[in-house]
Amino acid sequence: MATAVVPKNKIIGGSFLIEERATAEVFTPEDFTEEHRQIAQTTEEFARNEIVPNIERIEHKEFQVTRDLLKKAAELGLATVDIPEEYGGADMDKISSCIIADRIAVCGSFSVSFGGHVGIGTLPIVYFGTPEQKKKYLPKLASGEWVAAYALSENTSASDAMNARTKAVLSPDKKEWILNGEKMWITNANFADLFIVFAKVDGEKFSAFIVEKAFPGFSVGAEEKKLGIRGSSTAPLILNDCKVPAENLLGEIGKGHVIAFNTLNIGRFKLGAGVVGGARNALTNAISYAKERKAWGKSIADFGLIKEKLANIAIGVYVGEALAYRTVGMIETALAEIDKKSADASTQIRKGIEEYAVECSILKVWGSEMIDRVVDEVVQIYGGYGFVEEYPAERSFRDARVNRIFEGTNEINRLIITGWLMKRAMGGQLALMPAIKKLMDEVLAGPSMGEPLDGALAAERTIVANAKKAGLMVSGAAVQKYMMKLEDEQEIMGAMANMIIEIFAMESAVLRTMKLIEKNGEAASQNAVNMTRAYIAGSVDKVESEAKRVLAACAEGDMLRTQMAILRRMFKYEPVNSVEARKAIASKIIETGKYAV
Repeated sequence: MATAVVPKNKIIGGSFLIEERATAEVFTPEDFTEEHRQIAQTTEEFARNEIVPNIERIEHKEFQVTRDLLKKAAELGLATVDIPEEYGGADMDKISSCIIADRIAVCGSFSVSFGGHVGIGTLPIVYFGTPEQKKKYLPKLASGEWVAAYALSENTSASDAMNARTKAVLSPDKKEWILNGEKMWITNANFADLFIVFAKVDGEKFSAFIVEKAFPGFSVGAEEKKLGIRGSSTAPLILNDCKVPAENLLGEIGKGHVIAFNTLNIGRFKLGAGVVGGARNALTNAISYAKERKAWGKSIADFGLIKEKLANIAIGVYVGEALAYRTVGMIETALAEIDKKSADASTQIRKGIEEYAVECSILKVWGSEMIDRVVDEVVQIYGGYGFVEEYPAERSFRDARVNRIFEGTNEINRLIITGWLMKRAMGGQLALMPAIKKLMDEVLAGPSMGEPLDGALAAERTIVANAKKAGLMVSGAAVQKYMMKLEDEQEIMGAMANMIIEIFAMESAVLRTMKLIEKNGEAASQNAVNMTRAYIAGSVDKVESEAKRVLAACAEGDMLRTQMAILRRMFKYEPVNSVEARKAIASKIIETGKYAV
């Protein structure tokens, strides 16, 4: 089991908006242990030697190939990362779990199948199963003998999971649950052996059940014909008086939402890590093609607009890594203090992960939108060949799109980000309201926005600090205008979420780079400095734009003019030469032939 040197102090989820973090308080890829690096290498070798040669067979729905690969991954410990050792698992830390999700992402179809089995299909039993359920099912899942799946969505509810129509009724002899209904868009449906199925007991109490494919009344519908991830299995489940043993109720009756939503939190941070890996892989392909393709007598990698695209992809990977590993580092710190032998260890682990629901949603939204921009640029770099199935750009383009729908749509996750923060603030778990009041007292007292920062990345650190202030000011204006009805104003909630997402991303990049500078010096960290500066130069404009949008919806007249004047002071900065920064970034990765920090 890999044990990371993670920050010792547990951080309150969402507190990045109101507190400053020191570099020692964040985990970055540069903090990997030797064992973490070995796990990354093992996963990369498995991806390169086992998955890549089989991509065509996977894409043509040879599901036995996927099953065989899942079994090989289990033998290497890659598919058993989150399963306790007593049930045949590797029981690694969550950082290792994140590394595996990241480095295995060379084929969208396989990554989806892998995540459906290793993550959301298996973890509900790990965290919510009884000892008997764990003993019965986890060894089979750990060995790869069985494959798992997760069945939450329905055609009439989709993101509104609690509106499920699938019904469960206890038989008169109380020995079986009788399930009736249909589940839609289920990953691994046609080759999974076990399904976590959500249904309402007596049509009212949302609950979860462990359903085996061999149970009477269970069947799988026709495969969906999909835009992307064509090599994964996606099909409906049909439950027609499906008989499920009474002991296969998972968790408590009426508590299915606890299982569903906490499982999705884990799915979100793993998806966030996976898209970073997918973007890194796409960059490697794009660099290789750009160096080989000739036009007007030279490689297209020498052209400025191609360099700019390659640099933007590298920036996305760098910031994505900072987000992913900062998030999982906080989770690992929270879990490190838990005694895994205690009777309520699973409950404590679940709560430890739930603490960072906001960060997991941010990672999911930011990452899934980042990779969409990446694959679009990669198609453009490939030109006409990017539109041809023979080349990897076309498949990556199609496969990436579903990530904005998986694990809760990005719209739902934006509402979670803002709503969760406001809920925690109202409940006293997060001192957001005092921070808003303190800020407003400061800005109304005079023109000063605080002492300017100095040292490395001084301008960028100042931008992040002022972006946080803007986030607090906007939150205060929105709460004052809408009060308890804010949750009904989805456009406002979404704009606030966009600000929060960018604030977390900017700060994560700055902290990662500052940590590199402290270790290696600024000159040796110049590529990281360039990526951070270039990212923030674009990100700050997004924050300011969304702040204006919210303020214009919350105030008018003199009040709006006052708020806009304050906002202008917050975002008064000198632009950096991001053109030169991107040229330097591109030169390094083109010379290296792959992503490099």
